Amino acid sequence: MKVRKAKEQDHKTIVDFQLTMARETEGIELHQPTVEEGVYAVFSNPSKGCYYVAETDEQVVGSLLTTFEWSDWRNGTVLWIQSVYVRPEFRRKGIYRRMYSFLKQKVMDDQSLKGIRLYADKSNQAAHKTYETLGMNQDHYITFEWLK
Repeated sequence: MKVRKAKEQDHKTIVDFQLTMARETEGIELHQPTVEEGVYAVFSNPSKGCYYVAETDEQVVGSLLTTFEWSDWRNGTVLWIQSVYVRPEFRRKGIYRRMYSFLKQKVMDDQSLKGIRLYADKSNQAAHKTYETLGMNQDHYITFEWLK
């Protein structure tokens, strides 16, 4: 298995992953044209973020999106992991662990990158356990949001 930066040819797979994830995790049907445009926006404007994919036997089996948070306290960028998806038949096989390790090494090798953050639904205990196993901890912040 290898992890690599996603290419524009991965667009359809990533869109499919996002639609499936919304269905699985929140029971909602996303508007496919909006998701297609949103994924394409990342490929056409790297300042929005960067997709990474995991491949096994030349098949994309997982993906995630990183976005950027400027930290004046650290004078650098913190990567936010979002939109994580692993095909069901490949779950619990270390796919996310490899993607996370890939990103962690990227942060270690780049002085301008200061860390990694992500958020998980409060009820998603399986995700919490996975993140804790990788050495991540729940921080002392509470996330608030307002969404249109």
